[in-house]
Amino acid sequence: MFDATQVEPQGDYSPIPPGDYTVQIVSSQMAETSNRNGHMLKLELEILDGEHAGRRLYDRLNLDNPNRQAVEIAQRTLSAICHAIGRLSVQDSEELHMQPMTAVVTVKAPSTGRDGKTYAASNEIKTYKVLRDAPAPVNTGSAFRPAQTGTGQMASAPWKRSA
Repeated sequence: MFDATQVEPQGDYSPIPPGDYTVQIVSSQMAETSNRNGHMLKLELEILDGEHAGRRLYDRLNLDNPNRQAVEIAQRTLSAICHAIGRLSVQDSEELHMQPMTAVVTVKAPSTGRDGKTYAASNEIKTYKVLRDAPAPVNTGSAFRPAQTGTGQMASAPWKRSA
């Protein structure tokens, strides 16, 4: 016997329209990349207001990857998040949680990946901004820079932990 009162109904995973949304990070986790040659910070964000309040968005930051461009993009995205919430120096990704900010969201068209798989349309977060009417961030003088070894690899993820 199945009791539907014990299980949440399936959520709506269709893309939301492009635009600026008030969001906050509700969880984060360092995870190994699918090809096992690096690590990424997986972020889960919740939309806080409007028609799509409660919907979830996801972002992945390749902070440890042999591709320098991927790491640079991830670091810039993390910097945008830090600037958006006014915390310019963080030791743990949990410090980014529950801090309202604006996410600029677009819709990524359906595509076929390099792996040959077909992917449905999905949302993509282009950048993060300070929430309008929020106090200006305070500059603590030290921007986030992940520790790196001489090879350009991260020495250790400052918030490496599992959920």
